[in-house]
Amino acid sequence: MLDIYHVAGTRSLRVIWLCEELGLAYRPIPVDFSAAYRATPAWRALNPVGKVPVMKDGELTLFESGAMVQYLVDRYGDGRLQPPPGTPEHARYLQWSWFAESTFARPLGEMVNHRREFPDAEVPAVLEEMARRTELCLHAVADATAEGPYLLGDAFSAADVMMGYSLFLSEHLIPDRLPDGVLPYWQRLAARPAFQRARAVP
Repeated sequence: MLDIYHVAGTRSLRVIWLCEELGLAYRPIPVDFSAAYRATPAWRALNPVGKVPVMKDGELTLFESGAMVQYLVDRYGDGRLQPPPGTPEHARYLQWSWFAESTFARPLGEMVNHRREFPDAEVPAVLEEMARRTELCLHAVADATAEGPYLLGDAFSAADVMMGYSLFLSEHLIPDRLPDGVLPYWQRLAARPAFQRARAVP
């Protein structure tokens, strides 16, 4: 049984979604998302920077969602949801998995942080620059999925789980700027039963 410390709308969605796709047993543990709680020694012992999620698998504790996704497909996937390691297809899988978080989600996270830290003094030019960076990423995803239903063509993979969360954020933060080319891909991901079950976890 995996323990997943969860707050709806955060990156724990990725991990729960993947568990649903793989049919893994997990226990969602609600977390007080207040800044005060996340600064406590008890929470910092689980996640040293006070963020969500955290996942426990027996004696193992992880606090980075992308690492959790890759660990789960490696340990419990039995070859599902990723190409064979060492192949060109696996390299592309890794590229899109890391792009989803390190390149795509970065400006989105900066938008959230900017609005949280400066609620009465938002700088429109700063938010616009972050939105433009996000749009570049959205167009890259649209191009990558123009010829097939998923990032790797016909095969749904954990890279789509990683990317799906970044698209989920985009839809909430800049809904009027999603290019038409990315919408069919995002709609396919959002229609997956495993995603819908994950979204329903409180």
